[in-house]
Order: sequence, then C-alpha cells, then structure tokens
Amino acid sequence: MTKQLLVMRHAKSSWSDPAMKDFDRPLNKRGLRVTPEVAKFVHLQGLTPDLIISSPAKRARMTSEIFVEHCGGVSKEQLVFNDDFYHAPFTVYQEALEQFKNEEVNILMFVGHNPGMEDLVEDFGDQWQTMPTAAVAHFDLGKTEWSEIWEPFEELTLKNLWRPKEINIR
Repeated sequence: MTKQLLVMRHAKSSWSDPAMKDFDRPLNKRGLRVTPEVAKFVHLQGLTPDLIISSPAKRARMTSEIFVEHCGGVSKEQLVFNDDFYHAPFTVYQEALEQFKNEEVNILMFVGHNPGMEDLVEDFGDQWQTMPTAAVAHFDLGKTEWSEIWEPFEELTLKNLWRPKEINIR
C-alpha cells in the first residue's frame, strides 16, 4: 500500500468569550456537530488513520478526539499531540513528515490550523485550495515507505479535498 497523508483543519471554534486565550478556545456547536460526520465520511472512504498527530490547542485537540471516537478503528493510543503544530507554518508539518519513520503507519493524519494547513496543501499539491474548518485533504504519497517520499521529491498527488459543505455536512 502506498503511504497516504490526511491533512485536517480543526473544526469550527467558539468566539463567545473574547477574553479567552486563543489556545483555549473550544469547538462551537457547529464544530461539535460536523466533526463526527467528517470522521465517519473519511472512514467510509477507506482512509482510517493509523496515526493522528494534532496541535494541542483546545479546538484541534477536541477535533482530533472526536475524530478518533467516530472514525471507526482508531484508538486513543493512535492520537498524539505535537506542541509545534499550534499555529505552525507549513514548514513545520513538512519537517514532521520528512522525519516520520514508522513504516507500520500507512495512513498518517495531521490536524492543525490555518494558514499552515492551506499553505501545506498548496506546497504539496502545487495548487491553491481553501481549507475551511473541518476540511480534509487526502494525499497519495506514491511510495510504499516514508523514507522514499523525498528521494527524489516528486509532487505529491492531491487525491481529494473534502469540505463539509461539499459533502453535505452542515
């Protein structure tokens, strides 16, 4: 199986408390409603992640944890948090992928924030795409080992980009 990468922007967050620190903002009602549906949709596509690496910010953490609950076949042990993913530029995600070596993982998922998510999708897919909240981009990396991805680097194939409104999740 060729290695697959899923890139998800956290679901819609709450702005109800303007004094709350950005890192601590939770999901709002829409985010809580949409995330399980996106997780189920991704699972139905046959793309259940073997590992999810997420930003630790509350909205990303909640998105990841809800995703794990509803994606089918993903356990809490397959979810890790990376402090560097909080408001990271795309280069941080690219570095994480370059350093990834666990060959038992076939489908890797990153959960993070914009603008890093959109920049990553553009950099990897060589095409600008909008990544609204809870959107998931699916890349086929075209290699059977993580170490092969960068030797030589070839443009990664953006297979799908699922936005909640386009897959009738509102």
